[in-house]
Amino acid sequence: MHVPSLQPVTSDHFCVSGDVTIHPTAVIAAGVLLQADPASRIVIGAGACLGMGTVLHAHQGTLEVEAEVTIGAGVLIIGAGKIGTSACIGAASTIWNHSIGRGEIIPPLSLLGMPDQTTPVTAETSDAPPVPASPVAQQQEPPNGTVETAVKQPAAEIQLSFSTPVYGQENLNRLLSTLLPHRQTFLKGQE
Repeated sequence: MHVPSLQPVTSDHFCVSGDVTIHPTAVIAAGVLLQADPASRIVIGAGACLGMGTVLHAHQGTLEVEAEVTIGAGVLIIGAGKIGTSACIGAASTIWNHSIGRGEIIPPLSLLGMPDQTTPVTAETSDAPPVPASPVAQQQEPPNGTVETAVKQPAAEIQLSFSTPVYGQENLNRLLSTLLPHRQTFLKGQE
């Protein structure tokens, strides 16, 4: 069996726009978009790993990804804030103007922060063991895939809950029309 050798990642595989600083040891997968608005910047630290399809969009400040951070595939991070050293963000999570503490683990499909929030919510970064930023990080999904809604959420967080797991094109279209209402006519044309 032939195993192809690993090729170094080049900027041809991902897109960079604006004031973006990437440490040479950072690993960035294909399809990643790093966009910094004017007067904003993105800093990617040593050994950080950005999964396929991740979007980092710095808006009104600095978005800093510190050393050894792992960001899963399809993560969307918008605004300003800091992702602390050795933090891990699960796949398909969305973070709006929110900082993640050192060593904190964010489960997949999490939604942190609010779109209209202009200042970043900061998490304490110290040598003490990490404290989860919210009940979302502590919450475990039951075996049947449903999310319990009994946990009270802080005002700075939005959580979507479904009575059934999200599977298939119909549910994906429903989710996209909720997140991107201006695309509803486009989605109806595809059905």
